[in-house]
Amino acid sequence: MNLAEMLNSRYIEEQYTLWQHNRATVSQEWQYFFAGMEFAGEGRQDLQEGLAESQRQQAKVETLKHRYREIGHLLAGLDPLTSGPTDHPLLSLAAVGLTKEDLERDFYTFRFSPTQRAPLREILQILRDTYCRSIGVEFMHLQDPEERQWLQDRMEPICNRPVLDHDAQIRILNKLYQASLFEAYLNKKYPAQTRFSLEGAEAVIAMFDALLLTTTDEGCTEIILGMPHRGRLNIETNVMYKIYEEIFREFVNDYNPDSLIGMGDVKYHTGYFTTIGLANGQTVRLFLADNPSHLESVDPVVEGIARARQDLLPQGNRNQILPILFHGDAAFAGQGIVAETLNLSQLEGYKTEGTIHIVINNQIGFTTLPEHARSTRYSTDVAKMLMVPIFHVHGEDPEAAVHVAKLASSYRMEFGKDVVIDLICYRRYGHNEGDEPYFTQPQMYARIRHRPPLHELYARKLLEEGIVQQEQVEQIARGINLCLEEGFKAAQENPRIFPRSQFYENWEGFHGNYSNDPFETGVSHDRLTELARSVNTLPEDIAPHPKLKHLLKKRLESVETGEGIDWANAEALTFASLLAEGHPIRLSGQDSARGTFSQRHCVVYDTHTERSYIPLNHLSQNQAQFQVYNSMLSEEAVLGFEYGYSITQPQGLVIWEAQFGDFANTAQAVIDLYIASGETKWRRLSGLVLLLPHGLEGLGPEHSSARLERYLQLCADDNIQVCNLTTPAQYFHCLRRQALRQVRKPLILMTPKSLLRHPLAVSSLFEFTSGHFNEILDDPQSIEAARQVIFCSGKIYYPLLQRRHELKKTPDIAIIRLEQFYPFPRNALLQLIAKYFRAERYLWVQEEPENMGAWSFLRPHLQALTGTDVTYIGRKAAASPATGFANIYRQEQAKIIAEAL
Repeated sequence: MNLAEMLNSRYIEEQYTLWQHNRATVSQEWQYFFAGMEFAGEGRQDLQEGLAESQRQQAKVETLKHRYREIGHLLAGLDPLTSGPTDHPLLSLAAVGLTKEDLERDFYTFRFSPTQRAPLREILQILRDTYCRSIGVEFMHLQDPEERQWLQDRMEPICNRPVLDHDAQIRILNKLYQASLFEAYLNKKYPAQTRFSLEGAEAVIAMFDALLLTTTDEGCTEIILGMPHRGRLNIETNVMYKIYEEIFREFVNDYNPDSLIGMGDVKYHTGYFTTIGLANGQTVRLFLADNPSHLESVDPVVEGIARARQDLLPQGNRNQILPILFHGDAAFAGQGIVAETLNLSQLEGYKTEGTIHIVINNQIGFTTLPEHARSTRYSTDVAKMLMVPIFHVHGEDPEAAVHVAKLASSYRMEFGKDVVIDLICYRRYGHNEGDEPYFTQPQMYARIRHRPPLHELYARKLLEEGIVQQEQVEQIARGINLCLEEGFKAAQENPRIFPRSQFYENWEGFHGNYSNDPFETGVSHDRLTELARSVNTLPEDIAPHPKLKHLLKKRLESVETGEGIDWANAEALTFASLLAEGHPIRLSGQDSARGTFSQRHCVVYDTHTERSYIPLNHLSQNQAQFQVYNSMLSEEAVLGFEYGYSITQPQGLVIWEAQFGDFANTAQAVIDLYIASGETKWRRLSGLVLLLPHGLEGLGPEHSSARLERYLQLCADDNIQVCNLTTPAQYFHCLRRQALRQVRKPLILMTPKSLLRHPLAVSSLFEFTSGHFNEILDDPQSIEAARQVIFCSGKIYYPLLQRRHELKKTPDIAIIRLEQFYPFPRNALLQLIAKYFRAERYLWVQEEPENMGAWSFLRPHLQALTGTDVTYIGRKAAASPATGFANIYRQEQAKIIAEAL
């Protein structure tokens, strides 16, 4: 029975009439209600008056119950450093029209307690115990009443205070001792080294331990974990069971130079991969993702990793892969990537069946207090956008923390949604071990200094309750300290570190050893024609837009005739050939299904029903899957997600497409911290492809440049591939090379805009049927006697070609296209330059300003290879990538072509 039914007088009278004739004809709740009212034998008028008054009083109680559920967390005692509030005006009896006299009156509880009726005093006690003690819950903002009721049914009957058996309590004690003694030992042995101690938040270890046990009991087999620095070493050791010896070796920091690949990273950034057995008999695989100092940037990366792992499973078992994200309170509230990642959680191409978020709330961000770090009451308020429960937990009540962890796990498994746990604790020392917190928060740290550590507080509690004896506690401490000493001794005797390379099995055979050697990627004429027919032929029950129907017809005709294959057509052939060969493709970005420039149309919609049809998924029965998603309006979170996907799924192609190339600016952190440096820091390979529309067309500064210069500045140690292509066939071979070779390096492609429909930017079918990607394209006229050699790349090639033809200077000028900038094709270019030994002048021509584009990167290379100065032709250096005035753009462009020729 709900509140609306209870307050409906007519309905109540009907139920009362039925009850009078046969009590069994109404529900048990109504039987209790009418029996309790004791109206039998009274008149109808008395009944109505009595019912009306009872309804009014019961409604007041229901209002009070609702308020406790909604704002009871405001009275919860959550802060270990201060006492909690004792009252709130909206939670007083008077606020809802009740008095102290009502405390002894019985009211109906309705699924609220074991009895159907209880005195108001008892109801209030249950509410306070549930919502105003060590756990404060925000859940009434959830729009689904089923979810709210599910939570109420699991919190209110036990008052959010489950009775743990002695074994469970002793396990908690063990985990707290492990957490505390580990940190104390590190502090003793390595007092000057930064480790980002967990002290003050040790309850996290007991909570996470309980979370592992609960999730695996509910069917979880794998956890993808992302977390910042604080507590990372403790999690690795006391939850993931990384042995002490390995941790201590990292403090010694003695790497074997023969086994070291790349530059490495600090110990509190690197990830960890392991499979462990648990106390419940279950086995779980754990992957702690590598994380840079940009604290929350790992959030979407973890989601992408989890999604990739889920995509490898049968559809019904996706929730057995669980992402867990740890956060700091200041970072969770302050960094926009958090909101972007939360927004991914229920989107079709990005959902991961729910993430458990654990905020280690130290109540301070470096030296910044909450009142200066956020404009909201809680650091977790941004998570309310998802309509998911948020649990605030007292950091020195480990049993409450364990209870919430179990509840969070069950909610996630039941509803496939995120959950947030806000563990209110403190930071015993400064931001790091070399920081002095008394400089900025003297009073706060005076309280912390006198605060006993949590393992002592909890041991005292169990001792007082007679659950453990002093000898047991001392034995726990002795055992942990003995293991620490043995691990330390072993690390001193053998300090050399050999980096671990263990990772997912599907990476076997893939590597990061780049080669400039040609790699054959052609596809036969008959096969391409067959694929073109599949891609461009729709079922009879799909009625596309007339223009699209005509477009598909023209694409098929160009393949069948073997001439005039444009960029989008070449891409469709690329995708189709790879899918037919068993290589999956995932394409994600803003408006990627249609294409920003209305060029792709890989999803066709029926004009009458809007039913979608993806031709690329109807090639053959045994083909790989093609996934395409129009992403939310985010670059950083979506690119981070796709990077995470790519480091977990090496097969096929994982592609992120920017709506315009310069939009990647807002994802620069992902590009710098992961894509460009992930291999050298963490030995994490990625084959991610970035499609960045690039080229000046007079459309203003924000729709012109993909900032090629920024990617070239990041190039070193063969870390990424950077290309700017000029023909559809080159695009075909470049993408197929990326998918078919075993080497995995991120591929940055400056993709075209105007070239998508340029009459000269087409290829013949012959160019697709054999050969390979060419890092350099020689002049098609092969003018060995040329006196001038122009180097260029991308779109500028075509106006140069046209102008040379108009001026009839073909015999005098050779135009060489650099299709790949990095890894720099030195040997191939050197051979080509030798061919033009009669050249007297060398030019580099670009349309970007002089301080942008490829000039700064190429200048030393070209001058070293040619043995002479290379002349720059292009726009002068500028603060903005391009003019916003179309007429100025045309003048500038004409000047470049004139100067070059």
